[in-house]
Amino acid sequence: MTKTVTNIWRHPLKSHGREALDSVTMIAGQTMPGDRVWAVAHESSKADGSEWAPCANFTRGAKAPQLMAINAQLDDASGLLTLSHPTRPDFSFDPEIPEQLQGFLDWEKPLTPAGRAASARIIRVPGRGMTDTDYPSVTLCNWASHRAVEAAMDQDLSPLRWRGNIWFDLGQAWAENGLVGKQVQIGEAVFLVREPVVRCLATTANPETGERDADTLKCLKENWGHQNFSVYAEVLTGGDIRLGDSVEVL
Repeated sequence: MTKTVTNIWRHPLKSHGREALDSVTMIAGQTMPGDRVWAVAHESSKADGSEWAPCANFTRGAKAPQLMAINAQLDDASGLLTLSHPTRPDFSFDPEIPEQLQGFLDWEKPLTPAGRAASARIIRVPGRGMTDTDYPSVTLCNWASHRAVEAAMDQDLSPLRWRGNIWFDLGQAWAENGLVGKQVQIGEAVFLVREPVVRCLATTANPETGERDADTLKCLKENWGHQNFSVYAEVLTGGDIRLGDSVEVL
């Protein structure tokens, strides 16, 4: 079975939308360019942008499921980020310009539950994206595992629930877990697969509606004894990755 890249996704503002790509140029030791460049720190967060911080410091889909229905488009040349949501007007702003922060906070507020720490500021850490790992990571996803979850739940599920970066089909569910500790070449880039991704409540929300409608965590735990989906990988060798490129275990 030929393994090829079927989808490439980036998430410019952590937990606030995704964008499909046709290609990407990976850089050794870094997160995917344009992925989790910024994160939204809430009013109780200790994150200040000086270093990586755990996800609990940020407004995210696990606590605010409506965020899962956001789509994003980042203009790499201008830095302009456009967010869209089925219940909100499209909103464009530059996360680097402090004067535009309040406009974003006003746009986002209806999508976050009352009674939780409100979003307060946008931060970035120079040289890396704000992934959930303390090392710069890229998330690799296996279609066979996604199909297994759909079958177990007897329900069609959008792959966008998993917020992965690079998708391909290994032909066997959970085969990606067997890649931990191994090197994988995707297009021109080489990755070291580090660990499985332990999933959170964000995956229970429908990426089209923002409503929680599928207990993915219960399904994973009852059927396979874990709450893992996909794997974190580190870029060892940079290079271009395009849709249709081959995926090879080295």
